[in-house]
Amino acid sequence: MSAATTRSRTPDRLCVEAVDLARTAAEEAAAPGVVGEHVSAVADGDRVVTHFFECKEPGYRGWRWAVTVARASRAKVVTLDETVLLPGPDALLAPEWVPWSERLRPGDMGPGDLLPTEAEDLRLEPGYSGEDVPPPNSVLAPDAVTPQNLADLVEAEDAEPTEDLTAGVGAAGTAGTAGVAETEGPEGVSPVPARGSIASVAEELGMRRARVLSRYGLHVAADRWDESFGAKTPMAQAAPAPCVSCGFLLPLAGSLRQAFGVCANEFSPADGHVVSLAYGCGGHSEAAVMPKPLRPAPPVLDSMAADTFPLRPSPDSGSVSAEPEDETEDLGHS
Repeated sequence: MSAATTRSRTPDRLCVEAVDLARTAAEEAAAPGVVGEHVSAVADGDRVVTHFFECKEPGYRGWRWAVTVARASRAKVVTLDETVLLPGPDALLAPEWVPWSERLRPGDMGPGDLLPTEAEDLRLEPGYSGEDVPPPNSVLAPDAVTPQNLADLVEAEDAEPTEDLTAGVGAAGTAGTAGVAETEGPEGVSPVPARGSIASVAEELGMRRARVLSRYGLHVAADRWDESFGAKTPMAQAAPAPCVSCGFLLPLAGSLRQAFGVCANEFSPADGHVVSLAYGCGGHSEAAVMPKPLRPAPPVLDSMAADTFPLRPSPDSGSVSAEPEDETEDLGHS
């Protein structure tokens, strides 16, 4: 071990004794009463010592004020080098920094926020392939044979049979290319695709998107939707029937139609959300069908008509005749 290394590990006596100077410097950098007890003194080099003091600032548990003092060679005056607040072995530190792309969560985006997508995002794939040129057999192709350039070729052959027809072919190619060139718009605006090109057909069919969902993107979205509104949720477990038989379900298009739809019941907790066909809630369209009102049975007796009650009995209503008997009738005794 060299003498220089030995001297660097041995604290300088005058620098170690300059505790008051170090405390004064720490109290100037911090507020009064924040600097605590002297913890230790560590040699940083030849005649360079760092004094550590406890930090009593709220929220900085385990941190220490570090004051470095130094002394010039053959000098007896200790001078101040720097003062800084450093974490100790058991200091309370902030969590490790995480990039925004990893700490972003659903619902964090607000109005005006922009979320750039990576160029190699696994959830996306190219929407259409091929350059913006017409098919080889199209009349807009540069080397297509049209009546115009065919007539030019015939005239050139009749006029000079031995002449190189390169010029005529070049003129024909120029004429054909004129129909393929994209219509240039104002400066800064993307050109409009020519009619008959691949981009024009894709735009007409509504498929001119640079990237679309890949199979991986579809699976990720399906897993996320099924976790929120799927068959394993508590709401679906207590539902009277699944969404596949609900009248408020709007099926999706494409391959996701077989497993998902959109809920259109304003009273459902999944209103406006993509739900699994196995999901369900109490707002099912057939959950509580109202029965038809009961009709009273027709009366057995006709009690709706008025009954007539005579004041005197009818003559033929009794068993005894009402006519007076003949007085001459034999009563059966003398």
